[in-house]
Formats: sequence, C-alpha cells, structure tokens
Amino acid sequence: MIDCTLGAGGHSEAFLTALPDLVVVGVDRDSQALEAAALRLAPFGERVQLVRANFSDIEQVARGAGYEQVGAVLYDLGVSSPQLDHSDRGFGYRKGYPLDMRMDQSAELKAEDIVNNYPEDRLVDIIFRYGEEKFARRVARAIVLRRGVRPFDEASDLADVIRTAIPAATRRTGPHPARRTFQALRIETNRELESLEASLSKALDLTRPGGRVAVISYHSLEDRIAKQAFRAASQGCTCPKDLPLCVCGKTPKVKVLTNRPVRPDEDEKSRNPRSESARMRVAEKMPEAA
Repeated sequence: MIDCTLGAGGHSEAFLTALPDLVVVGVDRDSQALEAAALRLAPFGERVQLVRANFSDIEQVARGAGYEQVGAVLYDLGVSSPQLDHSDRGFGYRKGYPLDMRMDQSAELKAEDIVNNYPEDRLVDIIFRYGEEKFARRVARAIVLRRGVRPFDEASDLADVIRTAIPAATRRTGPHPARRTFQALRIETNRELESLEASLSKALDLTRPGGRVAVISYHSLEDRIAKQAFRAASQGCTCPKDLPLCVCGKTPKVKVLTNRPVRPDEDEKSRNPRSESARMRVAEKMPEAA
C-alpha cells in the first residue's frame, strides 16, 4: 500500500497491524511528519519504507521502492493534527503563529508571500475558488489596504483583518470568520489541488486489478476532484449512441464503491471532532484493466 499522506503514521499503523503481510510505502512532504512516523512505525521494521516526496510523484515513488503495481493507495488530505497544533507551522490563527503554512518547509512560497505580494484580483480569485468565501472581494480589499500600511507577518494579525472584512451578522455564527481564507491560502501555498489531480490519475493506473484507491477529503473542492476522477475512470464506451457497435474500445478502469461519500458517525465525531467534515470515496480497479 502507498500511504500518500503519511502524517504521524496512524493509518499506516492500523493497516500494518490488521494485515500481517502488508508492506507500506509512506509518503509525505513534511520532514517532521516523517520523523514522527518513523518512530511510530519502527516496530514493523522492513515492512515500512518512508519517502519524502509530493504525492504527485507517486509513480516515481513506487518504482523507487521497487514496485510496478500496488494493492492500494490511500489519501488523507488537508492539514494534519500535528501541523495544526505546532505554532511554528503557521496553520492556525493564534497570536505568535507565523504566516507560513508550508507542508514542505524547504519550499520557497509561504502564505506570507501571498498576502503581502499577490495582486488584489489574484487574491480575490484564490480566496473565492479555494476558500469558497462569498466575501472574497471584501477580504482581499482589506488585506491590500492593510499591507499598504504594514506588511503581514503574523497569523493572528491577518485573522483580525479578515474578521473585520466579514459582515457582523455573518461572523456571529459558524466557524472562525478567517477559516475559509486561511484554507485558501494553505491550498495555494502548497498547490494542493493541482497535486491531487496529477496524483489520482497516476494512482489509478498504478493500482493492480482488484486493488483499491481511497480518498479522505475535508472540503468540497478535494471531494469534487476525487468524485470526478473516479467517475471518469469508471466510464466505458464513449461512442455515439446511434452507432450499432462500439468502435472506441474503451472499457471501465475502475468500479466506484461509494456512490455517496462515507461520512463519520456520531461516535467518531464525538471522539475526534476534527473528523466532522471528512468524506471518503473508494474505487476498485477492474480486472479488465490489467
């Protein structure tokens, strides 16, 4: 199995424990995550290989580990709990948090660079598309006005400016007013959606017949990419309906096992509140696609 988003190794540990013959190739861009996972998964010895990489490079990762095909691929998208909880990573709003948000800390682009340097129209586009923030233009205008006086260098400072840009009636209910904009900045900083689109098509090709690809997402944009990728791979003949015979020769690559995404039940949400927005989709490779 390739665990494309290894994090602290929780999913891999569960699979390795349940399946004694399983070998896991764990992938993460975050060197701190790899260090933590190495300690957690050490008891499994040679059944674990850890690779620092972007999951968009899944083919190179598999071949580098010695595999032309794999039995399963898992994605648990978004920011991990350790990343949220460590102040130096800048994924939260608390005072003293830097505006970083890089999953790969060797990457050049930081969230600070985006809010201080991107043109206003580009900020509007990012905040609207990636954050699905209906007040994106107001938020971008407030950011540009404030950075003209003093550049942003702290997450809580940015969160305060965003909060003032959101109408009072809206910010009285629901999550933190800056949540959507911070999500958008994180996605742009890490090029998350581009990486997912590139990786999923490769993962479906890499998975052997009968193997499965599972995607756990936490917002509608990620879920939509998974849904569309699985749907496209599950389609067969694309010939016009008035043709008596198929001439395209296209057959389904996968069978979609989740017509609707699997959601956490109330017990799981009570034990792990961060699972509230999780959605899982699974596809199984068809035997004909060998």
